[in-house]
Amino acid sequence: MSFYQKLKELNITLPAVSAPAAAYVMHAQIGNTVFLSGHIAKKDGKPWVGQFGKDMTTDEGKQAARAVAIDLMATLQAACGGDLNRVKRIVKVMSLVNSTSDFTEQHLVTNGASELFGEVFGEQGKHARSAFGVAQLPMGSCVEIELIAEIA
Repeated sequence: MSFYQKLKELNITLPAVSAPAAAYVMHAQIGNTVFLSGHIAKKDGKPWVGQFGKDMTTDEGKQAARAVAIDLMATLQAACGGDLNRVKRIVKVMSLVNSTSDFTEQHLVTNGASELFGEVFGEQGKHARSAFGVAQLPMGSCVEIELIAEIA
């Protein structure tokens, strides 16, 4: 089954790739490895603002991380020359979670992205991962995630 069939089954349409918000590119490639810049969570096209442990729940965070994963897949598709089926492996995910000092469920928030990569890419979606709690993110976003992938 192609990754596009899986996206269709999940009723996911990949959005247009976002433009960089500062002085960087959305992806860079060296050899068969693609590095995707951090993508912030968006809701209704705007930054999904909030802080875990203050005004957001872990379940809301999983939804936000899933939304980031969809945006990351759109950028990954662009990095693959428009063909997501060139993805050989999601190698590494790094997640930054805007949270108070006593919030300790960053790993559960990040599962929203990790689980979606597993659903779409199967075994190829299993990846190494880091999840960090941070005091703030650009534009007040609740989650930012970056990704490293191997492509054909």
